[in-house]
Amino acid sequence: MDGVVDGSRTDCGAADHKPIRRNSRRKGSCEGSFWRGTSRQDVQKILMAARQYERARKEPGKRNGPLGGIALEVLALFANLVNFKSGRLDPSLDYITDKLCRSRDAVVRALKALRDHGFLDWLRRFEPAPTEGRGPQVRQVSNAYRLSAPKRALALLGRWAGRPATPDDDQVARKERAALEAEHVETLDLEGLAAFKIEDSDLAKALALMGKAIDSRESAKRTESQSTFLSYA
Repeated sequence: MDGVVDGSRTDCGAADHKPIRRNSRRKGSCEGSFWRGTSRQDVQKILMAARQYERARKEPGKRNGPLGGIALEVLALFANLVNFKSGRLDPSLDYITDKLCRSRDAVVRALKALRDHGFLDWLRRFEPAPTEGRGPQVRQVSNAYRLSAPKRALALLGRWAGRPATPDDDQVARKERAALEAEHVETLDLEGLAAFKIEDSDLAKALALMGKAIDSRESAKRTESQSTFLSYA
């Protein structure tokens, strides 16, 4: 059975025999105009804007806001994966679910929420499959993702969103920024804190690995203590 990819006919019996999804683009030919370079500061600003947006738009009595906790986890993971220089960001769905220990359906819903509210966009992609058979055979590969923040969310950050402040407001702006950063830092583990605080990328990576190891060790100690307590209970 034949399928259509960007108007061209392809044999959908490739590799895993799954059809290529509609509007998929060939890997390596579409990302240049889609990805764009960014910085650690801009990515952290997107994270803070998303968290503020989630709190501001949460309805009374509801557990989550319009994004949900898993969407914020996905966004934080993407903030650690994105290549600042090129903007490259293309983790597979399996990688995301494994790293977050979340179900595939939950991650798919989270991705959709992020896109619907303007914090994420993506391109579906395909590539030639090294299989035998008649005609050009292709397979679906991971999406190319791009982080962003809608103006309505950035507005929640006040002056820290990048709007220029007058000299008289400069002290207030610094206080607001410090308060936002302190609130954001409280949500980070040691690995994320290193990446946020250190500008040198190599040093940040080294400290992030160290922080991750410490977090893992502390988590193991807590688990061991709980097990010991239960055994004597």
